[in-house]
Amino acid sequence: MDDDVYEKYLRAGKIAAEARDAGAELIKPGVSFLEIAEQVESKILKSGASLSFPVNISINELAAHYSPRNDDKLVFKRGDVVKLDVGSHVDGYIADTAITIEVETHGYDDMIKASADALDAAIDLMRGGINLSEIGKTVEETIKSHGYSPIDNLTGHSLERYELHSGMSVPSVSNMVSQAKPKIGDAIAIEPFATNGSGHVISGKGSNIYMLGSPIKSRFIRDNRSKILFNKMRARFGTLPFAQRWCKDMSNDINMSLGRLSFLGLITHYPQLIEQNGGIVTQKEHTVIVKEDGCEVTTTT
Repeated sequence: MDDDVYEKYLRAGKIAAEARDAGAELIKPGVSFLEIAEQVESKILKSGASLSFPVNISINELAAHYSPRNDDKLVFKRGDVVKLDVGSHVDGYIADTAITIEVETHGYDDMIKASADALDAAIDLMRGGINLSEIGKTVEETIKSHGYSPIDNLTGHSLERYELHSGMSVPSVSNMVSQAKPKIGDAIAIEPFATNGSGHVISGKGSNIYMLGSPIKSRFIRDNRSKILFNKMRARFGTLPFAQRWCKDMSNDINMSLGRLSFLGLITHYPQLIEQNGGIVTQKEHTVIVKEDGCEVTTTT
């Protein structure tokens, strides 16, 4: 990794971390999801970075993949266990980070600590050439030592320029066999999830988060309005995920338009990911750059 790329990863990480922490401070009973998402995203943009994905706000049994629509009415309630997942990029070099906040209560402090301790243990192990199965084993053992279960089908992931999930997965359980070995200079997001449920997520309804498919598909679509909208989105969002509220200016009825593009296979609508037994879920995530004898966390303030 050359110095210019390295500095961009560090800058993206610092901006994402500052926005994450600022957003966490704003989460109170009665505050809307939409206000938090817009405040966090605005802070990233004002800091000189771009958004690598919409702010995810996932509460209680929802592990991941919810971002408010432009007309969203949801507000935080006392006792909610909130996962705030934030992403930025500088010239395509991505930072991905998350934190869990319990709103004004302390019933899940130890579960929050379980995912945080698992992240720390994974970071301590991460280095060039390590078999990622070792990371999964350590994450699982750490979470179970607190009396909880890791979520077996949610993993960390490698990052490439303008590519949020670039192919290499970081497991959170020992029985997920992985022969992948990160190289020096790889950027990786590590994100353990802990739960008092079964340790497995299932897909729910739509998340209001989308990603564009291959532009080749658009050549075979006869609906000219859909082609035009797809091309506008491609110019604005490229290969990264985007939110419904980010493109409401592109159509008189953006919800119908997004539904049409999804039906035609031109975009993917991410599903919400829900703990299958309704267990509460906590998460903590950092982005790291792999080094020969360890790794460097980019998403710290």
